[in-house]
Amino acid sequence: MARLPVIIGFGGINSAGRSSSHQAYRRIVLDLLPSSIQQDVLLDLATLTNAAEYKNGLWHTESGEELDAASLIDSIGESLLARTLIRRIHPSLFDVDHVTRHKSAVLTPTGQDEKLSFTIKTRSLPSDRPTNWQVTEISDHLSRVTIDGNLEAFIKDSKALSVKSAGQLPTGFDPSKLYQSRNHPRGLQMTVYGASDAVQSSGIDWELIRSKVAPDQMAVYAANSIGQMDDLGFGGMLKSALIGKRTTSKHLPLGYAQMPADFVNAYILGSVGSVGTSIGACATYFFNLEKAVEGIKSGKLRVAMVGGSDAPITPEIIEGFRTMGALAEDTALLALDQINNQEEPDHTRSCRPFAQNCGFTIAESSQWTLLMDDALAMELGAEIYGAIPAVFSNADGHKKSISAPGIGNYLTMSKAMAYLQNVIGKEGLTERTFIQAHGTSTPQNRVTESHVLSKVATSFGATGMPVTALKAFLGHSQGTAGGDQLHLSLGVWKDGILPGITTSSELANDVYQEGLRFQLKHESYGKTHFDAALLNSKGFGGNNATAILLAPHKVMEMLSKRYSKEELDTYKVKNIKVKDTAEAYNQAAIHGQVLPVYKFGFNVLGGEDLAISDTDIHLPGYEMPVVFDVKNEFDDIC
Repeated sequence: MARLPVIIGFGGINSAGRSSSHQAYRRIVLDLLPSSIQQDVLLDLATLTNAAEYKNGLWHTESGEELDAASLIDSIGESLLARTLIRRIHPSLFDVDHVTRHKSAVLTPTGQDEKLSFTIKTRSLPSDRPTNWQVTEISDHLSRVTIDGNLEAFIKDSKALSVKSAGQLPTGFDPSKLYQSRNHPRGLQMTVYGASDAVQSSGIDWELIRSKVAPDQMAVYAANSIGQMDDLGFGGMLKSALIGKRTTSKHLPLGYAQMPADFVNAYILGSVGSVGTSIGACATYFFNLEKAVEGIKSGKLRVAMVGGSDAPITPEIIEGFRTMGALAEDTALLALDQINNQEEPDHTRSCRPFAQNCGFTIAESSQWTLLMDDALAMELGAEIYGAIPAVFSNADGHKKSISAPGIGNYLTMSKAMAYLQNVIGKEGLTERTFIQAHGTSTPQNRVTESHVLSKVATSFGATGMPVTALKAFLGHSQGTAGGDQLHLSLGVWKDGILPGITTSSELANDVYQEGLRFQLKHESYGKTHFDAALLNSKGFGGNNATAILLAPHKVMEMLSKRYSKEELDTYKVKNIKVKDTAEAYNQAAIHGQVLPVYKFGFNVLGGEDLAISDTDIHLPGYEMPVVFDVKNEFDDIC
């Protein structure tokens, strides 16, 4: 009997806001929600972006006003919305109009008999001086350099990027201010916030969970697809010497792509269980999710945290993707809309999946999913937001261009549909399942992915499977994109609204549509209409993955066949408290009354602290030991 991996907590941060309690999802479908829920979303954004602070029953704005909730929303509601989703890159990250660069030049003397001469601080002189330099000491601190011939130099300059839009975290949100960030790269700052949000969103104290599970029966699988490439990570290591700065001791270790997993183990969960980092471009999140799902189904794991944290909005990464022709440049967006009389397009519509488009929009995000086997979830009364019974991943085989799409996604989607059909039946698959497409907004993706989806859907008899693509609002957060797709899909079962691809006014003529129904507007289906979702990813290099997401009502229907009525009734009683605690956390977060979990130097253990025998290891702080229940799997040949 396989254990079912259920989602009992999720959280994070992306351009729509905080993921837990469906806040980011609700930002996207805001106009269709009741006014009370709209108010909570906007208040959450107000505290998240530091636009207002809640004190003594009132909201205090940046200008010093003291307002009640309704008045605050009336006053700054529109400006809060403008701080979210895809938009023009804000100077808080960098100035897209003046990105620093250096031009190489050769300086020559003005006259034939003249020599170049300049004064410089003595400590700034190069150690390896050119042979045509003559250096004369002027004072203790200054020297004069006279050059016989030409001087090769780099002249500081700046340029405007041709790509100016991104899915940036809400403007004003600064994760480094929420804990002792100690010069952590931005992606790791986001990790601390996002993973903490996921743990606290569960409504169950982490120490209680840890007391029920052996130390080696929990796992953290997380990564990003590029690494920390800003100035505090690999970016600083690679360019510091070239711009006259020094490499620090943190640049290299904190730049590694496995650091999100390491940070969660070391500073949030204190886990000594299984750890791993699978990287596969855009499919990275699902690759790590697959490891967790298989571990729980097999019984090897009982609890797993899956996550990713990507912060790729840097001039260098943007320029790298731009030169590949992968990003939506301003001039191309203006041409799409046939606009000739303005300098910039509507950046909020930069990403147009399956429409006439010109490239994807880069984004940043940190997303974390807390999974548990069904038995432990029932025991603890955990809120079950959904389940992941399987994830399928396949490569593309032989190909010409390494970044071009291939055949692997046909395999992942076909296997996922076949598996799902076995779980919820043919009608459940074709009539009550929606597809969360990769939907990058590139001309190549709209053709190749729509063909995959159409070909496979019609092969299983579907005539109108709904297809949506949340990158239209969030942008493409690289390795964390699967987490964005997963968490915002959960909101469909909370509020019953399937988000539409509203940035795309109509489908492109080359999009395959047979068997599909592309959602171009938000649509209310009801909270229990869909039994499942298929989450799809097509990554550079041939990294394809499709994850199956079961609806919470479908999960409970399945569990009713595994557990007795008495067991289910006991679960429901425990679940009341868990739901209340989770909502209390949500309200505390809305009012700015919670901080991330960050346990630096907390309960650090050494080898001398362990009690080791030939049957188990006891670790201080863990109620259950690591038991050496190791079977010889090769007893037939030993």
